[in-house]
Amino acid sequence: ENNYIAKCKLCGRENCLDIVQGSNGKYTSDDQGSFKTIVTFDCRGIEPVEFSPSEGWIAKAEESGKVFDNINLTEKEWVEYDEKSQQSVGVYEFESMFISVK
Repeated sequence: ENNYIAKCKLCGRENCLDIVQGSNGKYTSDDQGSFKTIVTFDCRGIEPVEFSPSEGWIAKAEESGKVFDNINLTEKEWVEYDEKSQQSVGVYEFESMFISVK
């Protein structure tokens, strides 16, 4: 079963995108300032060019382990206060890119 299917309006062909099983990764403070692969897609007839993050993200504070659910990254930034560690936590200047791997 596919994760996403799009039908071509011109020829009627179904094109699909699947998340490669086991490819999900984490982005941590050690990765700060660099791009890191967090998911790999198998694309058939589709070439993603832009990603707009929205709701449903999860973050875990490294020091306290507190989990923040349903984070909204629509504005490409998120800030919250971690009461356990008594400091602010956040995602700043969210960027993404697609790299084609043949």
